[in-house]
Amino acid sequence: MEDFTLNILNLFLVLVAAWLGGIASKRLGYPPILGELMIGILLGPTLLGLIKETETIKVLAEIGITLLMVYIGIEIDFADLKKASWAGLLAAIGGFIVPFVLGYYTIIYFGGSPISGLFVAIAVGVTSLATKSRILVDLKLLNTRIAYVLMAGALISDTLALVIFAGIVSFADAGSLDLAGLLFVLGKAVLFFAGTIVIGNYILPVLGKRLSKFKNQSSTMYFTMILIIAFGYAELAELAGMHSILGAFMAGLFIRDNLFPKNIAREVQKSFYDVSIGFMAPIFFVSAGFNVNINVFQTDLVMLVTIVFVAIFGKIFGTMLFYLPSGHGWREGITVGSGMNGRGAVEIIIAGIGLEMGIINQSIFSILVFMAIFTTTTVPFMLKWTTTWLRLRGELIQVDGRKGILILGVNPISLLLAKHLNEKEPIVHLVDANLEMVELARERGFECTHGNALKDVVMEQAKANECTVFIGITGNSEVNLLAAQVARENFFIYNNHILLTMDEDGAGKSILEAIKASTVFAMKVQPEPWNQKINSGNYVQKSNTVVNNTKTRDWVLKHGKGKILPLVIQDNEGKKRVFQYEDIIASGETVIYIS
Repeated sequence: MEDFTLNILNLFLVLVAAWLGGIASKRLGYPPILGELMIGILLGPTLLGLIKETETIKVLAEIGITLLMVYIGIEIDFADLKKASWAGLLAAIGGFIVPFVLGYYTIIYFGGSPISGLFVAIAVGVTSLATKSRILVDLKLLNTRIAYVLMAGALISDTLALVIFAGIVSFADAGSLDLAGLLFVLGKAVLFFAGTIVIGNYILPVLGKRLSKFKNQSSTMYFTMILIIAFGYAELAELAGMHSILGAFMAGLFIRDNLFPKNIAREVQKSFYDVSIGFMAPIFFVSAGFNVNINVFQTDLVMLVTIVFVAIFGKIFGTMLFYLPSGHGWREGITVGSGMNGRGAVEIIIAGIGLEMGIINQSIFSILVFMAIFTTTTVPFMLKWTTTWLRLRGELIQVDGRKGILILGVNPISLLLAKHLNEKEPIVHLVDANLEMVELARERGFECTHGNALKDVVMEQAKANECTVFIGITGNSEVNLLAAQVARENFFIYNNHILLTMDEDGAGKSILEAIKASTVFAMKVQPEPWNQKINSGNYVQKSNTVVNNTKTRDWVLKHGKGKILPLVIQDNEGKKRVFQYEDIIASGETVIYIS
């Protein structure tokens, strides 16, 4: 009982440490993985010794790896890659091969074995799949060609790394091979991939249809099926002489499109995210920090610096070199290479397995962990610098995939605003939980979805995936804020403008800052009197052309806060955008407002 109590206490400390490390890392703009690794190094046996690795932690970490790889597979959407498949392929090949070769020969130069050199080469060549992340949102790159190339490059690079990794593990387990043994290992690998493809494309869709006919469907049922399929695929990989993580990854790829009905897919994925990324995977990353030896800064500093240098500049140079045939230019190649320098889950998992199998020692493992930390911290700075460079030269290419505006709340204010924003082309989508108001919007010619905007499936139906702007104009500030959070975090809409009512107690401002949203109309508004005015036609629409550049909040104060309602700003080309707090009205632009 005493040992069990100690294990529970230790697990509690690991979870708290992972949570604190992840939160701190996210606030600094980095993936939670970095914080979890750092807290493991700090609180584990390496430094303070407050947390130790137990059998319980080891088992949970192993499960965490499996679930993480399933989630990575589920998150991959091949449809996203069609916009940059050729460029992404070139970026992936160059960004993988060049650092792979340099990493391998670096280890050989420092006296390592060929098999350990291959493990390091994979870790150096890999690219983090978390490219649809905060950095792309913060730098407003989600609708650029670079974002799609990064997503494509990360997918191809990590898939290639996992396949090569599986091959190395197979040969490492088998030892020295003659021709017959080599053919046997290759045959098992071919059978594994063939089997997973057959099961994924032919059996899982049938299973999905059967499950969809159940009367008592629930996310719990589908979650259980994910676990069964994931561990089944993982066992198939082990039987084929490859590592279970490849099986888990393959399971995720096929589960995404072949098992869930669309109406429940988002809910299931969110639940799986909470368990895998939110609970199990952090245990692995904290425990990975336990095995890091900081003495490498004294004993192997030259090797550490060389590996980090090879990882950063090998990735950038390789990507740029192979990217040239795409015709997008060497500057964009450098930018893509900078963005692909992030490393994380896959690299740490591969390094951990190499350490466990005795292929690499603790010093090399520690170097790879520090390499992942150092290279990932460079991404925000280098990507910001290189994209600014492209912007100044007019070479940051937008992809015309997302240009819609999603408005939450159907009422006289939102309908009048939508009418202005829809003038040039029909880009406005509305969503509301009131069926009567939805029908009214449709009668007036607007696309409108009925449902709760806090649910992902409703937001998908409202074409949130096609929108770059979200405007919340219900009479409930809390609903507006929560929906904006969903729009930003789940659909990567980074232009969020929220109506705050006069009775808002101030808590809304902190949430606005957290999700980087602004106040629509650049002030708090009591919507009901304005709705009544518009409904009765008892209002006057006016316009004011600005002579000097003016902040929207200054314009409101000058023209009578509370007495007017500024709707849109019209530029010199006649394009209109919503009037909101974080904007500047340029000289010659016109504010359209009602009083």
